[in-house]
Order: sequence, then structure tokens, then C-alpha cells
Amino acid sequence: LSSSVTMSPKHVVFKKISRDKSVAVYMAKRDFVDHCDFVDPVDGVIVIDPAQLKGKKVYVMLSCTFRYGRQDMDVMGVAFRRDLFLVTRQVYPELQDKEKLTHTKIQKKLLKKLGDNAFPFFFEFPDNLPCSVALQPGPSDVGKKCAVEFEVKAFCAEHQDEKIDKQSSVRLSIRKIQFSPENSKVVPVTETTFEFLMSEKPLHIKLSLPKETFYHGEPVKVNVEITNSSSRNVKDISMSVEQVTNVVLYSNDKYVKSVAKEDTTDSVPSGTSLKKDYTLYPLLAYNKDRRGIALDGRLKHEDTNLASSTIVKDEVLKEVQGMLVSYKVVLRMIVSVELPFRLMHPKPEPGITGVCVCVCVCVCVCVDNLY
Repeated sequence: LSSSVTMSPKHVVFKKISRDKSVAVYMAKRDFVDHCDFVDPVDGVIVIDPAQLKGKKVYVMLSCTFRYGRQDMDVMGVAFRRDLFLVTRQVYPELQDKEKLTHTKIQKKLLKKLGDNAFPFFFEFPDNLPCSVALQPGPSDVGKKCAVEFEVKAFCAEHQDEKIDKQSSVRLSIRKIQFSPENSKVVPVTETTFEFLMSEKPLHIKLSLPKETFYHGEPVKVNVEITNSSSRNVKDISMSVEQVTNVVLYSNDKYVKSVAKEDTTDSVPSGTSLKKDYTLYPLLAYNKDRRGIALDGRLKHEDTNLASSTIVKDEVLKEVQGMLVSYKVVLRMIVSVELPFRLMHPKPEPGITGVCVCVCVCVCVCVDNLY
């Protein structure tokens, strides 16, 4: 459903139609941003075919689901799926006037373009929901992965609680992502001293980063200072960025994956010192098909990036987040030293105007006279 065509400065409108043509969903975006103090609302337009409905009602549902393992593992009463959030609203027949249900400019434009059988929908996220995240399956893995997933579903039914007919329903995956908060002035630094047996003087190590938050695709520069006053020779120095994913629902599993690494021949003989900058590149491009790497969710036919660092808001239970992701720089030699940092999305430039429609065959078609 996504398009690889960039139509700047135009928006893309995603469209999906049910198999029986009774209902279609139009959405101007599939990524919704958690700005820390508020979350972008989920809005769109449903287009119906009254003849195909045959007197049924039309509902739209927003869900956030935590999955752990394959669907065929849901046996013996053990649930490997949990709905973290689920809300359903009736779209047709409308319960209020269209004007009261229309919240955004894009909805107004779509309603004008799509005619009398178009109806708006609008959801707000509660404060405690996690962001989209998924553990990358290996090449031989099949079935559902471990993930926090969001979905918009439109369907026709006599009542909202009855079993949904796949022929009369539309499912569209969306993502909840988070941009970096305002730049903090914190400069991450860690210093440590090691003393060895049979050595009168210690080994002193200092790691520092230029800033606390790095953006996806940005190189991570690490400054290393080693003063070796000990009688031991230090060699085989390596630097890495490690992604730590804690699955906090059901399992308490912990995945530690190196997503960037540099092995060096640098050494610090006894009585000498080393001061050097190392540059690491934590990118999904270097970790394709590696099982257990956490990603910022994944929409069908679309690439993504390494998962962003999790920011847990005050008074929100960590368990409700499903998975917690963090990053650290690790220096390894005779001893190991770690320094945490954040990896996130930068805040984008302010809004763009214009609209296009992306149809199911992944062709992006510009909509004329939308205004």
C-alpha cells in the first residue's frame, strides 16, 4: 500500500478497498508522531457503497496489539497476543453531523472530493501507549513476529461485536513513532579506573560523546582516552554500539545485539596513553536479516530503521510498553566500559500542502482539483 514515489511538496493519501467494494479507507499518513506532550490524532475518511452494504452499519476500529511469537503458538490457553488498546466507532449511519465529526483540513478536502458517500473518522491516542516496535525475524522464520502493532480497520456489520466478514472489511497498518525531545545539554561521559593484581598503578579510561541524542543515519562519534599506568599491556581494542531490547510483557526476555562494531589493532602499552576518536554507524542497512534486531515497526512493502530509544513517560507502567529499547556504546579490551545514549528521529520541518492518492497496486496518482 505504500508508494516509493516522492511527490514533494504534496501529501500522499493511502487508499484501500474491501474485496466486496462495500467500504474503502482513505488516510493522509500512516506514521503518527508522539511529541511527548501530545500524540498526532488518527484521522481519515471512509467511503461506502450503500448498495453493497445491504442495510448494514459501518464501523472503524483503532487497535494497538502486542504479539509475542507465531499465531500457531496460541495453544493450551496461553495467550501470545494482547490488545493494549482497542476502540470502535460507528461511521455510518453517522451519529452526528459530518461537520462535527470533521477535525482536519485534509478530511474536509477529501470529503469534498469523494462525495456524499464519504464519512470522516477521528481517534486520539491515550497517553500510555507504546510506540511501534518489532523484532526482525530471521530469513527462515515464518508467522507473526514479536511486535507492538497499530491498525485501523473498517468493516460492515449488523452490530460492532459480531464476527467480521473479511470480504467486507479493510485493514490498514499504521505506526506510532516518536521524535526526539528538545536537545538536552547533557554531554554523556563515563570515567573508570581499574586496578590489577601485581600492578601498583591503575588503568584509567574515559569515554565521552558529543551529545546525548543521535539521529537515525547519523554517525556516532566516540572519544576515548586511556591512560595505562599499570604493568599490563592493553591491546585488541574494539568499539561497538549495542541495542538492548527488553520484552517486558509475558517473558522478560532480553536481546542484546551489536548493530555497529569496529575492531582495531590499537594498543596501549604499559606506561603510555591513547587519545582517539572512533566513528560508528548504527544502521539497519548493515543489519539486514539479522534475527532479533528491534525496528521502528514495519509497514508492508516499506523499509524502516532501527528502533528508536524508548522514552517512558512519568506515571506510565513499563510493562504496558511491551518492549523497551535502549542503546549504549561499549569499549572492550582487557576490561569493558559502557556509555548509554539515545537514537531517535529528528523533528521534521513544518507542514506540507497538496494531496495525492496511493492506490493498492502501489501506484501513486496525483488527485487533480482536490481543492
